[in-house]
Amino acid sequence: MSVAAVAALTGCSLSFQDAICSNGEYPVLAVGDTGSSCVTNSEEPPTGTMRYPDGKVPKHVDDKWDLYWNTHTLDENGDIIDAPVAG
Repeated sequence: MSVAAVAALTGCSLSFQDAICSNGEYPVLAVGDTGSSCVTNSEEPPTGTMRYPDGKVPKHVDDKWDLYWNTHTLDENGDIIDAPVAG
């Protein structure tokens, strides 16, 4: 039976969103840019990246914070700034 059929029969609403990182990883943001990557929990952020500010960490693709960080980034002091315009 398909997932859609199960949801329809059970009255459940199923939501499948792609996670930003896999289990055992956390996302980091490129300083001065909108690029991001995932780092193993046991590692520090690589040079040129920082952890996202508390409470502003994207969890799933296209969630509130994932979309926010498309137009914002962090400077070398960890302050939130407007992202540079691509071009």
